[in-house]
Amino acid sequence: MNSHSTAEGGFTLLEMVCILAVIAMVAAVLLPYISRSTSRPRLEAYAVETASLLRADRTAAIRNRVQVVTQVDAGARSLRSGSTGRTLRVPDDVAFDAILPSRCNDRPAFFSISFFPSGISCGGTVVLSRPGTTYEIRVNWLTGAIEIVSRSMS
Repeated sequence: MNSHSTAEGGFTLLEMVCILAVIAMVAAVLLPYISRSTSRPRLEAYAVETASLLRADRTAAIRNRVQVVTQVDAGARSLRSGSTGRTLRVPDDVAFDAILPSRCNDRPAFFSISFFPSGISCGGTVVLSRPGTTYEIRVNWLTGAIEIVSRSMS
């Protein structure tokens, strides 16, 4: 019996390169179809960031004994801190809405949430939602306290 006649099992380098090339082509075709939408945990993170920005403005109003105004722009899907100038924007696939008072301290509110040196506010609610999940970031008009309320829709 000849020892050169036995074949070893396995793949050649050429076969492996061909398989990897096919996988790369399939991935290149399918990648644009993979959903890149905002996940539920990321939506919750946006709600927490929104509440943090509002809390920072309230704290700045109390600490510095001045009125601090947070600008809310539903069209641009953003909030702008009155104390730091920091802007928070949410992605296009997240529905952004705001329920704000028309007047605050006997003046037009102009799409804003105001915090006063005493810590109180004229109040307002920022709503962030995706299909199946909604987060409301509520600013209490009497106390200025900020809370996040989650609503899941089945």
